[in-house]
Amino acid sequence: MRASLLQIAVDETESVDARRQRVASLVRQQTASDLVILPELWTTGAFAYESFDTEAEPLEGPTYEVMAKAASDAGVWLHAGSIPERVTGEGGGLYNTSLVFSPSGDLVATYRKIHRFGFDKGEAVLMGAGSELVTVRLPDTTVGLATCYDLRFPELFRGLVDAGAETLVVSAGWPERRRSHWTLLAQARAVEDQAYVLACGTAGVHAGVPQAGYSIVVDPWGEVLAEAGAGEEVLVVDFDPARVGVTREQFPALKDRLLGVAVPRR
Repeated sequence: MRASLLQIAVDETESVDARRQRVASLVRQQTASDLVILPELWTTGAFAYESFDTEAEPLEGPTYEVMAKAASDAGVWLHAGSIPERVTGEGGGLYNTSLVFSPSGDLVATYRKIHRFGFDKGEAVLMGAGSELVTVRLPDTTVGLATCYDLRFPELFRGLVDAGAETLVVSAGWPERRRSHWTLLAQARAVEDQAYVLACGTAGVHAGVPQAGYSIVVDPWGEVLAEAGAGEEVLVVDFDPARVGVTREQFPALKDRLLGVAVPRR
């Protein structure tokens, strides 16, 4: 498979509509790839908390429309990053929601971020928490979805593996000051789950917070296959999904799990 990770820079002088069209153009250029991945909250900026409410949109809103057409035009599976989703009616509110489109432009999966960042401020208080693990079956691999701060919680990824995930996609807006954690955790999740990790972050500055960039692709043995720099960049990488099964067979650590799994009574 070939994947393109679009490490978008959020320019605060650029309108959201203009950014949607610019990113859609980048997606349409990835016709040689099977899977295209965008970062977290690229329409607003992951740290632009004051924009979440004003820029929030329904699930099938303007970002959905533009990204569905871009996926169809390019003929690719598109993880369109995440948007601030507004849910109306009973149980409504804001969510940090990822959208995945098929090569025909159909919305095939959504994932509401489970672990919200900010402790007692920002996303943690402005947005609701998701509750469901989400996987998507592609022709050659099963993809498990995670978003940014989720990367710090290994139990989420182990749950995705239990649900059949072989490729773990992380859409993020990770700050530059913790870039070393980003790289370390991406490799750790790949090693402990014996899966590919495709982690796509943002570049630029979000509400005064410099972004890490350095999107990364790690194989099931923990080797870095590709890594971006700090600025806006399209990171393209070829990877073999069959290597997941080979790795798990040659070094069957997952079979030795005792905690967090049902152990038969003797």
